[in-house]
Amino acid sequence: MNKQTFIEQLRDLASIQGTPGQEMSVVKSLVELFTPVADEVEVDHMGNIYAYIHGDHPGPKMMVSAHSDEIGCVVRDIDDQGFIRIERTGGVIESLLIGRKVNVNGHFGVIGVKAGHLQTPEERKTIPSMSELYVDVGASSKEEVYRMGIQIGDSISYISELESFTNPDLICGKSIDNRSCCVVLLELFKELYTQRDFSGTLVGVIAVQEEVGLRGAKVATYKVNPDFALVLDTIPCADTPDSMNSGYPVGIGKGPVFPALAGGSVRGNIMSPQVKNLLLRYADELNIPYQLAVMTGATTDLAAVHLEREGVLAGAITFARRYSHSPVEVAHVEDFKLGYELLKKIITDSENWGELDFISLG
Repeated sequence: MNKQTFIEQLRDLASIQGTPGQEMSVVKSLVELFTPVADEVEVDHMGNIYAYIHGDHPGPKMMVSAHSDEIGCVVRDIDDQGFIRIERTGGVIESLLIGRKVNVNGHFGVIGVKAGHLQTPEERKTIPSMSELYVDVGASSKEEVYRMGIQIGDSISYISELESFTNPDLICGKSIDNRSCCVVLLELFKELYTQRDFSGTLVGVIAVQEEVGLRGAKVATYKVNPDFALVLDTIPCADTPDSMNSGYPVGIGKGPVFPALAGGSVRGNIMSPQVKNLLLRYADELNIPYQLAVMTGATTDLAAVHLEREGVLAGAITFARRYSHSPVEVAHVEDFKLGYELLKKIITDSENWGELDFISLG
Protein backbone atom coordinates (compact mmCIF):
# COMPACT_ATOMS: atom_id res chain seq x y z
CA MET A 1 0.00 0.00 0.00
CA ASN A 2 1.49 3.30 -1.10
CA LYS A 3 1.43 5.82 1.76
CA GLN A 4 0.98 8.90 -0.42
CA THR A 5 -1.90 7.29 -2.28
CA PHE A 6 -3.46 6.39 1.06
CA ILE A 7 -3.20 9.99 2.33
CA GLU A 8 -4.58 11.52 -0.86
CA GLN A 9 -7.52 9.12 -0.97
CA LEU A 10 -8.22 9.66 2.72
CA ARG A 11 -8.10 13.44 2.29
CA ASP A 12 -10.83 13.21 -0.37
CA LEU A 13 -13.06 10.84 1.59
CA ALA A 14 -12.64 12.58 4.95
CA SER A 15 -13.74 15.90 3.44
CA ILE A 16 -17.16 14.49 2.51
CA GLN A 17 -19.97 15.02 5.01
CA GLY A 18 -21.39 11.72 6.21
CA THR A 19 -22.86 11.66 9.70
CA PRO A 20 -24.94 8.67 10.88
CA GLY A 21 -27.97 8.09 8.68
CA GLN A 22 -26.74 10.80 6.29
CA GLU A 23 -23.89 8.94 4.57
CA MET A 24 -25.28 9.29 1.04
CA SER A 25 -22.44 11.36 -0.44
CA VAL A 26 -19.79 9.11 1.09
CA VAL A 27 -21.56 6.00 -0.17
CA LYS A 28 -21.87 7.45 -3.67
CA SER A 29 -18.15 8.23 -3.78
CA LEU A 30 -17.13 4.82 -2.45
CA VAL A 31 -19.39 2.98 -4.90
CA GLU A 32 -17.63 4.82 -7.74
CA LEU A 33 -14.25 3.82 -6.30
CA PHE A 34 -15.08 0.16 -5.68
CA THR A 35 -16.92 -0.54 -8.95
CA PRO A 36 -13.79 -0.79 -11.17
CA VAL A 37 -12.06 -3.16 -8.72
CA ALA A 38 -14.87 -5.56 -7.79
CA ASP A 39 -16.86 -8.25 -9.59
CA GLU A 40 -20.10 -6.85 -8.18
CA VAL A 41 -21.07 -3.84 -6.07
CA GLU A 42 -24.47 -3.26 -4.49
CA VAL A 43 -26.03 -0.93 -1.93
CA ASP A 44 -28.89 -1.89 0.40
CA HIS A 45 -31.75 0.28 1.68
CA MET A 46 -29.74 1.46 4.69
CA GLY A 47 -26.75 2.51 2.58
CA ASN A 48 -24.41 -0.41 3.34
CA ILE A 49 -22.06 -1.16 0.42
CA TYR A 50 -21.24 -4.73 -0.61
CA ALA A 51 -18.31 -5.34 -2.96
CA TYR A 52 -17.40 -8.87 -4.10
CA ILE A 53 -14.27 -10.50 -5.51
CA HIS A 54 -14.29 -14.22 -6.29
CA GLY A 55 -10.97 -15.97 -5.75
CA ASP A 56 -9.32 -18.42 -8.11
CA HIS A 57 -10.20 -21.43 -5.96
CA PRO A 58 -13.23 -22.61 -3.94
CA GLY A 59 -13.19 -21.59 -0.32
CA PRO A 60 -14.89 -19.65 2.47
CA LYS A 61 -16.93 -16.49 2.24
CA MET A 62 -14.88 -13.84 4.05
CA MET A 63 -16.33 -10.49 5.07
CA VAL A 64 -14.04 -7.52 5.76
CA SER A 65 -15.85 -4.39 6.93
CA ALA A 66 -15.26 -0.75 7.77
CA HIS A 67 -17.82 1.94 8.59
CA SER A 68 -18.52 5.07 6.56
CA ASP A 69 -20.15 7.42 9.07
CA GLU A 70 -18.52 10.11 11.20
CA ILE A 71 -19.71 11.59 14.46
CA GLY A 72 -21.77 14.76 14.15
CA CYS A 73 -25.03 16.48 14.96
CA VAL A 74 -28.40 17.22 13.41
CA VAL A 75 -30.59 20.32 13.28
CA ARG A 76 -32.98 20.06 16.25
CA ASP A 77 -34.74 23.42 15.97
CA ILE A 78 -34.47 26.81 14.26
CA ASP A 79 -35.41 29.95 16.21
CA ASP A 80 -37.01 33.10 14.85
CA GLN A 81 -33.60 34.85 14.57
CA GLY A 82 -32.21 32.06 12.36
CA PHE A 83 -30.02 30.36 14.96
CA ILE A 84 -29.98 26.56 14.85
CA ARG A 85 -30.23 24.32 17.90
CA ILE A 86 -28.56 20.94 17.63
CA GLU A 87 -28.62 17.33 18.81
CA ARG A 88 -25.71 14.90 18.71
CA THR A 89 -25.46 11.78 16.53
CA GLY A 90 -22.61 9.72 17.91
CA GLY A 91 -19.96 10.56 20.48
CA VAL A 92 -19.77 14.31 20.04
CA ILE A 93 -18.36 16.16 23.06
CA GLU A 94 -19.77 19.60 23.91
CA SER A 95 -16.40 21.06 24.87
CA LEU A 96 -15.04 20.33 21.39
CA LEU A 97 -17.96 22.00 19.60
CA ILE A 98 -17.71 25.51 20.99
CA GLY A 99 -16.34 28.01 18.47
CA ARG A 100 -15.88 25.40 15.71
CA LYS A 101 -16.52 25.77 12.01
CA VAL A 102 -19.20 23.34 10.81
CA ASN A 103 -20.90 22.13 7.67
CA VAL A 104 -24.69 22.37 7.92
CA ASN A 105 -26.09 20.36 5.03
CA GLY A 106 -23.58 21.96 2.66
CA HIS A 107 -23.67 25.44 4.22
CA PHE A 108 -20.91 27.07 6.24
CA GLY A 109 -21.66 27.72 9.90
CA VAL A 110 -20.03 28.25 13.27
CA ILE A 111 -20.93 27.00 16.72
CA GLY A 112 -21.67 30.13 18.73
CA VAL A 113 -19.52 31.10 21.68
CA LYS A 114 -20.44 33.72 24.26
CA ALA A 115 -17.79 36.43 24.34
CA GLY A 116 -15.54 36.24 27.38
CA HIS A 117 -16.27 39.89 28.06
CA LEU A 118 -19.91 38.98 28.71
CA GLN A 119 -19.34 35.80 30.72
CA THR A 120 -19.66 35.70 34.49
CA PRO A 121 -16.83 34.10 36.49
CA GLU A 122 -19.05 31.04 36.96
CA GLU A 123 -19.74 30.74 33.22
CA ARG A 124 -16.04 30.75 32.44
CA LYS A 125 -15.64 27.57 34.49
CA THR A 126 -18.48 25.63 32.86
CA ILE A 127 -19.19 24.05 29.48
CA PRO A 128 -22.58 24.75 27.86
CA SER A 129 -24.82 21.71 27.50
CA MET A 130 -25.89 20.42 24.09
CA SER A 131 -29.29 22.06 24.59
CA GLU A 132 -27.59 25.47 25.02
CA LEU A 133 -25.34 25.27 21.97
CA TYR A 134 -26.37 26.78 18.65
CA VAL A 135 -25.11 27.20 15.08
CA ASP A 136 -24.89 30.52 13.26
CA VAL A 137 -25.23 30.09 9.47
CA GLY A 138 -25.41 33.82 8.78
CA ALA A 139 -29.19 33.96 8.56
CA SER A 140 -31.40 36.54 10.27
CA SER A 141 -34.67 34.62 10.39
CA LYS A 142 -36.15 31.13 10.41
CA GLU A 143 -37.52 31.71 6.92
CA GLU A 144 -34.06 32.58 5.59
CA VAL A 145 -32.66 29.33 6.98
CA TYR A 146 -35.45 27.39 5.26
CA ARG A 147 -34.71 29.19 1.99
CA MET A 148 -31.11 28.00 2.29
CA GLY A 149 -32.47 24.46 2.13
CA ILE A 150 -31.79 23.65 5.78
CA GLN A 151 -34.46 21.62 7.60
CA ILE A 152 -34.97 19.87 10.92
CA GLY A 153 -32.89 16.68 10.97
CA ASP A 154 -30.25 17.90 8.52
CA SER A 155 -26.65 16.89 9.08
CA ILE A 156 -24.01 18.99 10.89
CA SER A 157 -20.33 18.01 10.85
CA TYR A 158 -16.93 19.51 11.59
CA ILE A 159 -15.00 21.41 8.94
CA SER A 160 -11.42 20.22 9.29
CA GLU A 161 -9.11 19.43 6.37
CA LEU A 162 -6.75 16.46 6.59
CA GLU A 163 -3.19 17.72 7.14
CA SER A 164 0.25 16.26 7.80
CA PHE A 165 2.74 17.17 10.51
CA THR A 166 6.44 17.80 9.84
CA ASN A 167 6.66 14.00 10.00
CA PRO A 168 4.53 13.19 6.92
CA ASP A 169 3.46 9.85 8.41
CA LEU A 170 1.52 11.73 11.10
CA ILE A 171 -1.86 12.94 9.85
CA CYS A 172 -4.54 15.05 11.50
CA GLY A 173 -8.16 15.87 10.69
CA LYS A 174 -11.78 14.84 11.06
CA SER A 175 -13.25 11.48 10.04
CA ILE A 176 -10.01 9.52 10.26
CA ASP A 177 -12.50 7.42 12.22
CA ASN A 178 -13.25 5.60 10.01
CA ARG A 179 -12.67 6.75 6.45
CA SER A 180 -9.07 5.59 6.92
CA CYS A 181 -10.19 1.96 7.07
CA CYS A 182 -12.47 2.45 4.08
CA VAL A 183 -9.29 3.38 2.18
CA VAL A 184 -7.44 0.31 3.53
CA LEU A 185 -10.26 -1.91 2.26
CA LEU A 186 -10.32 -0.13 -1.09
CA GLU A 187 -6.55 -0.60 -1.52
CA LEU A 188 -6.96 -4.31 -0.74
CA PHE A 189 -9.57 -4.61 -3.49
CA LYS A 190 -7.32 -2.82 -5.98
CA GLU A 191 -4.62 -5.41 -5.43
CA LEU A 192 -6.70 -8.57 -5.17
CA TYR A 193 -9.00 -7.78 -8.10
CA THR A 194 -6.19 -8.40 -10.58
CA GLN A 195 -4.32 -11.11 -8.67
CA ARG A 196 -7.20 -13.19 -7.25
CA ASP A 197 -4.65 -15.43 -5.55
CA PHE A 198 -6.94 -16.54 -2.76
CA SER A 199 -9.60 -19.16 -2.08
CA GLY A 200 -13.28 -18.36 -1.71
CA THR A 201 -15.11 -15.07 -1.97
CA LEU A 202 -14.09 -11.78 -0.43
CA VAL A 203 -16.98 -9.51 0.51
CA GLY A 204 -15.96 -5.97 1.36
CA VAL A 205 -18.60 -4.17 3.41
CA ILE A 206 -18.79 -0.45 4.10
CA ALA A 207 -21.31 -0.25 6.92
CA VAL A 208 -23.39 2.77 7.91
CA GLN A 209 -24.48 4.06 11.33
CA GLU A 210 -21.68 2.53 13.40
CA GLU A 211 -21.48 5.62 15.59
CA VAL A 212 -25.09 5.26 16.76
CA GLY A 213 -25.22 1.60 17.69
CA LEU A 214 -23.46 -0.54 15.07
CA ARG A 215 -26.69 -0.64 13.08
CA GLY A 216 -25.44 -1.08 9.52
CA ALA A 217 -23.05 -3.88 10.44
CA LYS A 218 -25.86 -5.90 11.98
CA VAL A 219 -27.92 -5.74 8.80
CA ALA A 220 -24.91 -6.32 6.54
CA THR A 221 -23.68 -9.38 8.43
CA TYR A 222 -27.11 -10.97 8.29
CA LYS A 223 -27.23 -10.41 4.53
CA VAL A 224 -23.71 -11.66 3.79
CA ASN A 225 -23.85 -14.60 6.23
CA PRO A 226 -20.05 -14.98 6.12
CA ASP A 227 -18.00 -17.96 7.22
CA PHE A 228 -15.49 -15.58 8.79
CA ALA A 229 -15.28 -11.82 9.31
CA LEU A 230 -12.73 -9.14 10.10
CA VAL A 231 -13.66 -5.62 11.18
CA LEU A 232 -11.39 -2.66 10.45
CA ASP A 233 -11.66 0.43 12.65
CA THR A 234 -9.71 3.06 14.53
CA ILE A 235 -9.72 3.12 18.33
CA PRO A 236 -8.70 5.56 21.07
CA CYS A 237 -5.15 5.47 22.40
CA ALA A 238 -3.44 6.65 25.56
CA ASP A 239 -0.02 8.01 24.64
CA THR A 240 -0.54 11.69 25.52
CA PRO A 241 0.26 13.40 28.87
CA ASP A 242 -3.39 13.38 29.99
CA SER A 243 -3.85 9.63 29.56
CA MET A 244 -0.52 7.85 29.96
CA ASN A 245 -1.40 6.52 33.41
CA SER A 246 -4.78 5.16 32.38
CA GLY A 247 -3.70 1.52 32.35
CA TYR A 248 -4.48 1.35 28.63
CA PRO A 249 -1.02 1.12 26.98
CA VAL A 250 -1.90 1.78 23.34
CA GLY A 251 -0.20 4.39 21.16
CA ILE A 252 0.15 5.53 17.59
CA GLY A 253 3.09 4.36 15.48
CA LYS A 254 3.38 1.03 17.30
CA GLY A 255 1.52 -1.15 14.83
CA PRO A 256 -2.08 -2.34 14.52
CA VAL A 257 -4.10 -3.03 17.65
CA PHE A 258 -5.95 -6.29 18.35
CA PRO A 259 -8.72 -5.60 20.90
CA ALA A 260 -8.98 -8.82 22.91
CA LEU A 261 -11.97 -7.30 24.72
CA ALA A 262 -13.98 -4.25 23.72
CA GLY A 263 -17.02 -2.54 25.16
CA GLY A 264 -18.89 -3.14 28.38
CA SER A 265 -20.33 -6.33 29.78
CA VAL A 266 -23.49 -6.15 27.66
CA ARG A 267 -22.68 -4.16 24.52
CA GLY A 268 -19.28 -5.36 23.44
CA ASN A 269 -17.32 -8.46 22.52
CA ILE A 270 -14.52 -10.78 23.53
CA MET A 271 -12.59 -11.47 20.34
CA SER A 272 -12.78 -15.07 19.17
CA PRO A 273 -9.66 -16.77 20.56
CA GLN A 274 -9.26 -18.67 17.28
CA VAL A 275 -9.10 -15.43 15.29
CA LYS A 276 -6.96 -13.70 17.91
CA ASN A 277 -4.40 -16.50 17.69
CA LEU A 278 -4.49 -16.31 13.89
CA LEU A 279 -3.80 -12.56 13.96
CA LEU A 280 -0.89 -13.03 16.36
CA ARG A 281 0.55 -15.87 14.31
CA TYR A 282 0.54 -13.98 11.03
CA ALA A 283 1.83 -10.81 12.65
CA ASP A 284 4.77 -12.77 14.06
CA GLU A 285 5.42 -14.48 10.72
CA LEU A 286 5.48 -11.13 8.91
CA ASN A 287 7.50 -9.47 11.70
CA ILE A 288 4.74 -6.87 12.11
CA PRO A 289 4.66 -5.07 15.48
CA TYR A 290 1.25 -5.14 17.12
CA GLN A 291 -0.55 -4.11 20.29
CA LEU A 292 -2.99 -6.17 22.33
CA ALA A 293 -5.66 -4.16 24.12
CA VAL A 294 -8.53 -4.46 26.54
CA MET A 295 -10.74 -1.44 25.85
CA THR A 296 -13.84 -1.37 28.03
CA GLY A 297 -14.70 2.21 27.07
CA ALA A 298 -15.03 1.71 23.31
CA THR A 299 -16.16 -0.89 20.82
CA THR A 300 -16.31 -1.65 17.10
CA ASP A 301 -18.76 -3.18 14.64
CA LEU A 302 -17.38 -6.55 15.74
CA ALA A 303 -19.75 -6.38 18.70
CA ALA A 304 -22.67 -6.64 16.25
CA VAL A 305 -21.02 -8.84 13.61
CA HIS A 306 -20.16 -11.77 15.86
CA LEU A 307 -23.73 -12.15 17.16
CA GLU A 308 -25.58 -12.52 13.86
CA ARG A 309 -27.40 -15.71 12.87
CA GLU A 310 -25.70 -18.69 14.57
CA GLY A 311 -22.70 -16.56 15.51
CA VAL A 312 -19.82 -15.51 13.26
CA LEU A 313 -16.18 -16.39 13.77
CA ALA A 314 -14.75 -12.88 13.70
CA GLY A 315 -12.03 -10.52 14.86
CA ALA A 316 -10.85 -6.95 14.51
CA ILE A 317 -7.75 -5.20 13.19
CA THR A 318 -7.79 -1.67 14.54
CA PHE A 319 -5.57 1.40 14.45
CA ALA A 320 -4.78 3.81 17.26
CA ARG A 321 -5.87 7.43 16.97
CA ARG A 322 -5.28 10.38 19.28
CA TYR A 323 -7.97 12.91 20.18
CA SER A 324 -10.83 10.57 19.29
CA HIS A 325 -14.13 11.97 18.04
CA SER A 326 -12.66 15.41 17.53
CA PRO A 327 -11.90 17.55 14.47
CA VAL A 328 -8.18 16.93 15.10
CA GLU A 329 -7.90 13.15 15.22
CA VAL A 330 -4.24 12.12 14.78
CA ALA A 331 -2.99 8.81 13.40
CA HIS A 332 0.21 7.26 12.03
CA VAL A 333 0.15 6.10 8.39
CA GLU A 334 2.71 3.36 9.04
CA ASP A 335 0.17 1.63 11.31
CA PHE A 336 -2.29 1.41 8.42
CA LYS A 337 0.40 0.13 6.04
CA LEU A 338 1.34 -2.65 8.46
CA GLY A 339 -2.31 -3.51 9.06
CA TYR A 340 -2.86 -3.68 5.32
CA GLU A 341 -0.01 -6.17 4.87
CA LEU A 342 -1.39 -8.32 7.68
CA LEU A 343 -4.92 -8.21 6.25
CA LYS A 344 -3.71 -9.16 2.76
CA LYS A 345 -1.76 -12.14 4.12
CA ILE A 346 -4.77 -13.41 6.06
CA ILE A 347 -7.08 -13.17 3.04
CA THR A 348 -4.64 -14.76 0.59
CA ASP A 349 -4.08 -17.65 3.04
CA SER A 350 -7.82 -18.07 3.53
CA GLU A 351 -7.69 -21.87 3.28
CA ASN A 352 -6.19 -21.87 6.79
CA TRP A 353 -9.42 -20.49 8.24
CA GLY A 354 -10.86 -23.97 7.94
CA GLU A 355 -8.36 -25.19 10.54
CA LEU A 356 -9.85 -23.03 13.28
CA ASP A 357 -11.87 -24.77 15.95
CA PHE A 358 -12.79 -23.89 19.51
CA ILE A 359 -12.35 -27.15 21.41
CA SER A 360 -8.70 -27.62 20.43
CA LEU A 361 -7.88 -24.43 22.36
CA GLY A 362 -8.79 -26.09 25.66
